Amino acid sequence: MAGTGTLINVAAIVIGGLGGLLFGSRLKKRYQDTLMAANGICVLFLGIAGAMEKMLKVTADGLKSSGTMMMIGSLAAGALIGEWMNIELRMEQFGEWLKVKTGSGGDAGFVDGFVTASLTVCIGAMAVVGSIRDGILGDYSVLAAKAVLDLIIILVMTASMGKGCIFSAIPVGLFQGSITLLSRFIQPLMTEAALDNLSLVGSVLIFCVGLNLVWGKKVKVANLLPSIVIAAAWAFLP
Repeated sequence: MAGTGTLINVAAIVIGGLGGLLFGSRLKKRYQDTLMAANGICVLFLGIAGAMEKMLKVTADGLKSSGTMMMIGSLAAGALIGEWMNIELRMEQFGEWLKVKTGSGGDAGFVDGFVTASLTVCIGAMAVVGSIRDGILGDYSVLAAKAVLDLIIILVMTASMGKGCIFSAIPVGLFQGSITLLSRFIQPLMTEAALDNLSLVGSVLIFCVGLNLVWGKKVKVANLLPSIVIAAAWAFLP
């Protein structure tokens, strides 16, 4: 059944979040702080590895880099569009609404946890490719693999940042579910070059999420999200 992969992914995030909530409540603040820093370092290296995988190619003459101009152009244009749309503010407002509706008014880190976790598990080629395969072929194996990764990531994030991370299941469900529903229209646009561009820029954004986790909020990552769409579109430029 189309959409099974997204349901598995959403369930995995909720299970991981509940496990992290139970685990985190038993930790003192200094342990939570160190755990969050460790989690941030892991996210940093996930982003670096993903970006380097797409940028560096082994040739007979050694390593060669590619995609630099695409990355710069996509991030610059995406930043302008994202700031105009103020996506970060919209996500924070939704987080505040969830905070009230879930009776979490006393949780100062709820919104930050929700936004950070949502960005971490939504960005990336696995979400797009997996959702398309689920919608067209009924093959949810890619999203099932992503679900295992997300379960671990959200477990650790929730233990250090609080229950706001659990609600990242909502944007994941909406994002991946929408792609699954529209998969037959999106598939022709997701060429190998478009997916490579998407993966490269998405990895840079994941690096920025890790940067914010380790050093505090330095980059408004949500306002850079249009960069992913521009990166995919870049593949069709002559």
